[in-house]
Parts: sequence; C-alpha cells; structure tokens
Amino acid sequence: MESLLSSQPKFSFYPQHNRIANLSLLLRCSSLSTLQSAKPSSSPSSSTSTSTRKKKKATITVTPTSPSLNLPAKKKVLVPIGYGTEEMEAVILIDVMRRAGAHVVVASVEPQLEVEASSGTRLVADTCISTCSDEIFDLVALPGGMPGSARLRDCKILQEITSNQAEAKRLYGAICAAPAVTLHPWGLLKRKQTTCHPAFMDKLPTFWAVKSNIQVSGELTTSRGPGTAFLFVLSLVEQLFGESVAVELGGTLLMCADGNHPRKEEFNNVEWSLDHIPNVLIPVANGSEEIEVVTIVDILRRAKMNVIVASVEKSMQIVAARDTNIMADQSIDNAAASLYDLIILPGGVAGGERLHKSKVLKKLLKEQESSGRIFGAICSSPAVLQKQALIKGRRVTGHPSIIGKLTDYAGSGAQVIIDGKVITSKGLATTTDFALAIVSKLLGHARARSVAEGLVYDYPRS
Repeated sequence: MESLLSSQPKFSFYPQHNRIANLSLLLRCSSLSTLQSAKPSSSPSSSTSTSTRKKKKATITVTPTSPSLNLPAKKKVLVPIGYGTEEMEAVILIDVMRRAGAHVVVASVEPQLEVEASSGTRLVADTCISTCSDEIFDLVALPGGMPGSARLRDCKILQEITSNQAEAKRLYGAICAAPAVTLHPWGLLKRKQTTCHPAFMDKLPTFWAVKSNIQVSGELTTSRGPGTAFLFVLSLVEQLFGESVAVELGGTLLMCADGNHPRKEEFNNVEWSLDHIPNVLIPVANGSEEIEVVTIVDILRRAKMNVIVASVEKSMQIVAARDTNIMADQSIDNAAASLYDLIILPGGVAGGERLHKSKVLKKLLKEQESSGRIFGAICSSPAVLQKQALIKGRRVTGHPSIIGKLTDYAGSGAQVIIDGKVITSKGLATTTDFALAIVSKLLGHARARSVAEGLVYDYPRS
C-alpha cells in the first residue's frame, strides 16, 4: 500500500473549495506496472444458495458482506432502488463500497423487494425503505436510470431520509438522471453546483449546472452516468474513508489509463458480422464477479443483442464474488439446447473454477471453438480457456494475478485483446471497454459509439 502511494504524485479524488473533481488524474499518473504490483486480491469463495425459483430475467439479490480491507470502523451506506434503476450504477456502487468496508443497505422503494432494473436485470433489495426511516447513514447514494429516478423521487420516506441527511450535513450523492429528476424536485440542489446525465441537463438550475463527470459541492456529490460510475463511487469512498483507501481501490479495480498503451489491440483480424441479431450466452457460477456479469449483460442488451444468463450450479440462484445473489435466466442444461454466436465467461477466481468444472459448459465451449464461432473471457477466466486448450496460439490478456499462467499472454498493456474470434480483457474497470469492443465487432463501431454515448463513456470516434 505504501509503495503504491509513494510512487504517485499527491492528488485528491474529490475537489476542495468547490473545484471540479478530476479523478482521471489518478489514472494518468498510475502506471499499469505499479497497479499490478499492488496484487489485487482474488474474489472469495461463496456458499451455494438454496433457492431454485426460475425467472425469465437475470435477478440480483444484494446482501451485506464483510469488508475486504482492514478498516477501524464501518460506515453505513444506503442505496435505494426502484423499478427502472440503472443496474450498472447500482451494482458498482454496492460492490465498490463493500470492497471499501462499508455496510451497504439496499432498500426497495417499491411495495415488494424485487424490482426490475432498466436493462431487464431484477434486483432484490435487502429491505423495504420503510425500515430505514429511523436509521442514520454516513452516505445516501442514489443510482439513476429511468423510470428508476422518478420512482425514487415519488417515495416520501426516501425524500425525508435524504432531506434529513442534507440538513445534518452528512454525505449524499446521485448519478445519471437522479440529480435532476430526484434531488432537484426535493429542493436539495439549492446553491449547489451539480452535474447529471446530458439528457437531463436542461432540468437542472441553469446557473448551478456544470458539465463535469464528477462534481462535489459540500456534502453533495453528483455524476453523469454508468460510464462515470467508478469515478463517482471512488470519490465517495475517498470522502468516507480517505485518500489512501480510494487509491488502493483504484488499483484493485484496474483503473489505469496509461497513455502508452492502447485501449484495444487486435491480431489476426477477421469479420464478426452476422445476418441476424446476435445470441449471447453468459454462464455464471458461485463466485462470478458481479460487476463484470452485470456490465456485460447491460451493455450487450443496450445494443439490442439477445443475452442469456445461465447457471452452471444446481440452483438457478448463484452467490457472486461480493455476496450478490444472481438469478439466472436458465440452467446451463437448458441453455445448451441452443446455438450461440458468442459465449463469454465472466471473471472471479472461485467462479472461474466452478465454470471449469461444468461438463456441459466445457462441451459448449469446445463446440464453439471447433465450429469457428466467437468466445472469450475476462479477468481470471482466460485461465479457464487455457485449461481447456481453447486458446493455444491465440494472444490473450487477463487479470494481473493470472497473466503469469497464460502461455500466450499478448505482452500488451491493452485493456482488451482480440485474436481472430477470441476476445479477452483484464477485468472490473476494463469491462465496459470489453463489452463495447464486442458491440463494435458484431454490430459496427457506430453502434458501439451510440451505446457509449448513452453510458456517458469516453469512446474513440474511429
């Protein structure tokens, strides 16, 4: 930890004296080798869930987990969700805050705990918002999405909780549509410089609206969308836990934008274009990395692909790396009855090991490779492909913790490596680039640019 900090210039994740935050300073100043030397910890193994109830959409149940850093005290964070909440923003907030050591309470503003998020993922809250009315939180953080932000706005209990939070000068924040659609009608943006998703900027008070990715004004922090969610949560982490924790997490999340290395590198270029809507299989297991699962599914569905999340466990419900419970669309046995244009393995060490043990998935991957169809993996899961002899002679990348195990590691600092019909990536904060690279290859760069704009994610014009 000390070596990581001492090797970097002094900086702050959030602005002092009303300066606009520029979290990308960390990314410019941190070299990839420095972040790799921090040796991010692998995902812990998780116990198998007993629920077998089948859903048509992927369902996420978010439950509190133990802190991953040794911290003296827990901070209590409220993340409310409603119908149409943006799932990337919600899960990144929850996951990263738990990594920092916060006790995160996910509360539904709906009559039921289960809510369908904006891209069809179903989130199951820990509790109803009514149980939180007498609680004191160190931070109230509102994810965006539509109509999710409007559902939060219409919840009187949440309005009272957040208003009390602001009055007591405790931290509160909002991202995407939530600053304009939720906080503004509540009167919680008065005399506060604020940013939000570009589509809602005209709803902010004109004099106080700013076009920054992150804006901190006193106790209020706002941000623009899914593409800025990592920066948003790290700003909040710094304010709650301090700069050193935020810097350590930035390294663990692989948030490095080293200008000396490309975002994407391609070898043996071949066309991926199809004459139909792409069908994609995302197999999941106990210990799969939830940020990667949710981000890939969200972005590919935004691009109008057919995405199936399939459990390789006996249960349809799996327990992900940060104790997030995900209800798959199908079992791997049922999913195996169909053909897929693309199969992508999410990361997570424990999850990857369980994916490797699935005989059905192993057969699907072998058929995918022998038929010349597309497949790939992210984070620790390229090691799964190597164990199954599927990437011999293919240049690949992966999480820094497993690069030494990859015989055909590309030796490149690129976030994403494509070799023919195999695609791999480093993980976590590189997942958005990974998913957009898939969109670009299958549906064209213009479609990827369009999706990136909706995410408020900086993506090359060509």
